[in-house]
Amino acid sequence: MAIREIRTEGDEILSKKCKVVQNFDMKLHILLDDMYDTMKKSEGVGLAAPQVGILKRAVVIDIGEGKIELINPEIIEESGEQTGSEGCLSVPGVYGEVTRPNKVTVKAQDRDGKWFKLTGEELLARAICHEAEHLDGKLFLERVTKFIED
Repeated sequence: MAIREIRTEGDEILSKKCKVVQNFDMKLHILLDDMYDTMKKSEGVGLAAPQVGILKRAVVIDIGEGKIELINPEIIEESGEQTGSEGCLSVPGVYGEVTRPNKVTVKAQDRDGKWFKLTGEELLARAICHEAEHLDGKLFLERVTKFIED
């Protein structure tokens, strides 16, 4: 596995909409493995493919309960509301208060192309929403209501 460079705010790739993944091959598996290793080394809980310079709809998440891979994710249900602190590996050292759904259900494919549904609450719901927005070229900064000083 390789640690990839994380693109940071100002890099135009972070503002582009990602393409649907159509090939569930070794190249995708290597990308997912590299993304996971890069996220863990950077002490993050989620990483989207555009953050490592790849315009594909692929996300990895680990909130401390094990690896989750979401390919072509689509949030199909959301409920409740939570407001809390968020940061982003592409915006190092910046934290802000963001309101998101407290519970979401996402439909996605696994690394082999098989469709599944996943429901997440609290931190997992926040991570799913945050990473899914990266795939549409959005940073959490667009949702910050108040910046948090260190």
